[in-house]
Amino acid sequence: MSRRRTVFRAVIGLLALSGVALTAPASAVSEAAFPVRIELPNGFQPEGIAIDDGGRAYFGSLLDGDIYAADLRTGQGKVISQGPGTSSVGMKVDHHGRLFVAGGGAGDGRVINTRTGKVLASYSFTKATSTFVNDVILSKNAAWFTDSFQPVLYKVPLGRHGLPPQSAVQTVPLSGDYQHGDGFNVNGISLTPDGRSLLIVQSATGFLFKVDPSTGVTKRVDLGGALLTNGDGLLLLGKRLYVVQNFLNKVGVYNLNHSGTQGQFVKEITSTDFDIPTTAAAFGSRLYLPNARFSTPPTPDTPYWATAVRR
Repeated sequence: MSRRRTVFRAVIGLLALSGVALTAPASAVSEAAFPVRIELPNGFQPEGIAIDDGGRAYFGSLLDGDIYAADLRTGQGKVISQGPGTSSVGMKVDHHGRLFVAGGGAGDGRVINTRTGKVLASYSFTKATSTFVNDVILSKNAAWFTDSFQPVLYKVPLGRHGLPPQSAVQTVPLSGDYQHGDGFNVNGISLTPDGRSLLIVQSATGFLFKVDPSTGVTKRVDLGGALLTNGDGLLLLGKRLYVVQNFLNKVGVYNLNHSGTQGQFVKEITSTDFDIPTTAAAFGSRLYLPNARFSTPPTPDTPYWATAVRR
């Protein structure tokens, strides 16, 4: 045994004898003890989820836009921000504790302080009567929002000097391979593995597209003929793309090349606890998915929950 290891063990022993608490990161020590089901308030109608680095999960309500925060270690939580009476759909949280929220049929988005629940900024994206601002992804310099009923993306530029004014918001029309059709179109959004472009899934066709963020030009991603039927939320971890396929109660997993032009099917993730999951966020070795239960008539007493599965 080396002298360094002997000294290290001696120090550990002295600390233990002195009563000093020795802890490792919770995600490394106790993740197996985390609940695999996060109970949400009855009647909540969840859709989006975001998880911060500390293991706090944020859920948005389709009913009234409330934001519910839960500790993944205990499953306990509370509403931290009252909604505007319209939906909260896709969400992402940044390292500054800012939660970016897509506003659904209201055609807007907002940014919430996760510590205080205060709305830091609100953005109106469109006045169209047919709109559903569905999801959001954060790049190095912008927040990008999808609209399932309009063939566009909305860009909120981000910089070093706080959140921008409404006048900075840009609308980027989609062109190229993408063809706008009936029903739900662009849904989930992600970055490509190289971080230079965007990925969007079209629910109605099951197609995945790479988007040039500077022009809006799209090119269909080659998945070897696979279709992402009922594609909803997208989650990219390294080069691995997780595609939540809501009504199919599964997550399709694909390995992408660096630029995001091609992908290869890896596996499917399912669970008997799924009831129409809509999107996913990751913490440790797990994915967490809110179950929207779209086939269950919503009432104030309808139970809702999020399911944890190994990724």
